[in-house]
Amino acid sequence: MSREQVAKDYEEYKEKGRIWGQVPPERITKIKFPRADAATIKRYLALPDMTTTVSDLLDSYGIRGVVAASYIKPLIAGKRIAGTAVTLRSMPERKTPTQGSIDKDPIKMSTREIYYLSEPGDVLVADFGGNLDVSNMGGQSALVGKTVGFAGAIVNGAVRDVPAIREVDFPVWSAGVTPITGKFRMEATEINGPVRLHDIVVYPGDLIVADDSGICVVPADRIASLIDEAESIGGAEDKMRELIVSKAPISELRPLFRKRYD
Repeated sequence: MSREQVAKDYEEYKEKGRIWGQVPPERITKIKFPRADAATIKRYLALPDMTTTVSDLLDSYGIRGVVAASYIKPLIAGKRIAGTAVTLRSMPERKTPTQGSIDKDPIKMSTREIYYLSEPGDVLVADFGGNLDVSNMGGQSALVGKTVGFAGAIVNGAVRDVPAIREVDFPVWSAGVTPITGKFRMEATEINGPVRLHDIVVYPGDLIVADDSGICVVPADRIASLIDEAESIGGAEDKMRELIVSKAPISELRPLFRKRYD
């Protein structure tokens, strides 16, 4: 996307009161881009074994797009989300936190900026390189995300204020938790560019699906075709469960097993 278009979109959003102003406009790579429609999101969320099925299909496409919950965990058990990725990449501050405080530097971290630039149903993917020491977001950030209608957040780093995040019921997956603020320790360096999530890449416009098992990233050009296949597989899985419960003979189970796994 051209810088001219981004500048035009930035001014439009500024006039609408959707610019927080903590991130310089030159650090915003894009603002407007296609998103998965609500009907497609609903279909993904209806999958009985959502990330399991999506993970298998990404394997069949030859795409590395899955992060296990062993590495990035849900803060609230039982949550399932699906939504378009918007991305925020941050880097460590060069100054010490003490010097930043003495110099009265502005806060350079900002999830709020991307929340107001984005659309209801989006999923924030925040990348601080997997740093587990300082917080990328806390309770107030979660409240803003919830208020503007975000589906949730995925953090390649740590978060804090876990009780507050759970209280506002905002779905968050993170690599760790910490009480240490990111203020004067990190700064937002790019909004809506590619980011790293554990050991995979996420681009704005990709589809994020996440549950207790982990996180799947579906490339934008695969969103429609994957859900078509996933629903077909889901039907076979339902039939397999019925046959197992009814103690059907192996001769009836084998064809469905082969259809699913061969």
